Amino acid sequence: MATPTELGRTRYEQVTSVIRAVVQQVQALWWGTSPSTVEGDLQGELGAAIAAAVAEGQLSVADAAQAYIAAQMAAQGGSALAEAALVASAFAGIAPDGGPLETLLFLPAIGVRRRLAAGMSPEEAMLGGLSDMARYASTSIADTARSADQVAMASHPNCVAYVRVVQLPACARCIILSGQMYSRSEGFLRHPNCDCQTLPLREREWPDVPTPQALFNRLSEREQRRTFTVAGARVISEGADVGQVVNARRGMDVAHIYGRRLQVTHEGATRRSVYGRSRSAAGDRMSRFAGQRFGQATSTRYYRSTRTPRLMPEEIFRVAEGRDHELRLLRRYGYIV
Repeated sequence: MATPTELGRTRYEQVTSVIRAVVQQVQALWWGTSPSTVEGDLQGELGAAIAAAVAEGQLSVADAAQAYIAAQMAAQGGSALAEAALVASAFAGIAPDGGPLETLLFLPAIGVRRRLAAGMSPEEAMLGGLSDMARYASTSIADTARSADQVAMASHPNCVAYVRVVQLPACARCIILSGQMYSRSEGFLRHPNCDCQTLPLREREWPDVPTPQALFNRLSEREQRRTFTVAGARVISEGADVGQVVNARRGMDVAHIYGRRLQVTHEGATRRSVYGRSRSAAGDRMSRFAGQRFGQATSTRYYRSTRTPRLMPEEIFRVAEGRDHELRLLRRYGYIV
């Protein structure tokens, strides 16, 4: 049987392989537009196709989450049986901040316009836009994987915590958090393009995960300077604590709803999204555009019409009063059944 660390590595490779495949799809689609038409194209079929590719990636990594957590629990001597089934489609079509995925994936068009206005050549502006699009796509999929993993953890009563696993290359903010252990329901600190992962724990004990100092020691001198700056790398080499050198921040914003700070989403892949609204205004009833509901070819599994704000999983974990309350909220908002 594979060890927890080996299972974690397999999960990491599965998620990163999905990300690479989706980014390749997005790159191929991106070159079907031009600086003069990119905004209109991303509100039409091209944008819908890009959003569909990213949503498929989200669905793929979410769909594998429950099997991964079950395997981890079994490898740690616990039961692989869960008390609830994860609903993978509930994680697709949503941006990391809880907004509609389509809106996030329209931002590269705005970036192209701004680069052109700043005097960049059309080629440079489009390359910058592609870089933005790749970053948004990869971040959305990686965030979905972590979120689905945490929801799957909630369905296993013997999963009590998780430890952060950092894969090199990584930024200084992530390196200082390597090996840190958190309560199962505690939010995951991440940033755009973060590919760190959670390793679930059945018992409160440290697995074989490298410490920040161990990761620092693995880096070449050049990589140490690039990651921590020349001065930072020097003082760490001289014995300074890595965590004291790096200023790690939590970077997630939340909305003010009902007088409270809650992270919610109204949106997924719905006709009220930026593409749905633009097509509706043009008289389209969402029947002619492949991918408009993330496509007839991919079925209507992403289609939602609810008008009620839906709490994000990390917000549920933050406000729930005990595990039973967590499960009730996760069921209420469609993440498990």
